[in-house]
Amino acid sequence: MTQETGYLAADGFEAQLAEELGPDSVAHGRLFLAPGPARPAAWAANTWHEPQRIEIASIAEGAKALRAIQRNWALYSFTRHRRAKLIEERLPSVSAKPLLFPAEAPTAPLGSWTLLDEATILAAARCSSPFPNGEVRFVEDKEGPPNRAYLKLWEALTLARRRPAPGERCLDLGASPGGWTWVLAKLGVQVIAVDKAPLDPAIAALPGVEERRLSAFALEPDDAGAVDWLFSDIVCYPERLYRLVERWLASGRVRNFVCTIKFQGETDHETAQRFARIPGSRVMHLHHNKHELTWLKLGDHR
Repeated sequence: MTQETGYLAADGFEAQLAEELGPDSVAHGRLFLAPGPARPAAWAANTWHEPQRIEIASIAEGAKALRAIQRNWALYSFTRHRRAKLIEERLPSVSAKPLLFPAEAPTAPLGSWTLLDEATILAAARCSSPFPNGEVRFVEDKEGPPNRAYLKLWEALTLARRRPAPGERCLDLGASPGGWTWVLAKLGVQVIAVDKAPLDPAIAALPGVEERRLSAFALEPDDAGAVDWLFSDIVCYPERLYRLVERWLASGRVRNFVCTIKFQGETDHETAQRFARIPGSRVMHLHHNKHELTWLKLGDHR
């Protein structure tokens, strides 16, 4: 049998994933099957490695077949919803409790499955995300941060299984009103928040926060000095962000990068791929991203 891989699009971003995968993929709701081993797919919320088709004659037989492979399974349902739900009810329960940041991401293996039709399960015991259908949910803070952008940074750091350590020096480019600066200050780091617009006064007053009122594009690496992390949630065209990142990479003054690549109008797949080709990079669509991707480049632990 020809090897194939499953790629699950985030809800609402099926078109972007289809464009990224090309014409050889076949859609089953938000799940796209493409021939060959897994390939980088930034718009996939979860990648299903080596999925197998399992023919079943009954609900009980379907549940038994899945349990025989492993314990933990997450259902993606796009058809035969009632039948799929009845199979799911016969499987061990998988915790869906929201994470309390900075709790670690789960480490237990989590497979994914779906019903392709009445008598066929598609199941992948190994998937790229430790969260059901790649959906990372948190216990939200409705009082501290000035907007919901903080959820993106929580998610990026959770998936990276790395975060700034107390005392490290961080740049937050395009910081206003301060959602990401709030996350970083709560981690006990030193934050240089750069934006022409002001921070929320409550964020500016947090310990360790230094506010610089200028354009993120005007800040020179020599003026900032060496930093452990560079964060950017700037609203700009992807090509402009790429040029900014090139400048900071060339300076050698940054060990770790976390940047949002925001698309205005059409999806700029070409520039997204340029980010992905930077050595040591990872480009992904977060559950809390909109029409944007997140680029990470992490250096060695100190």
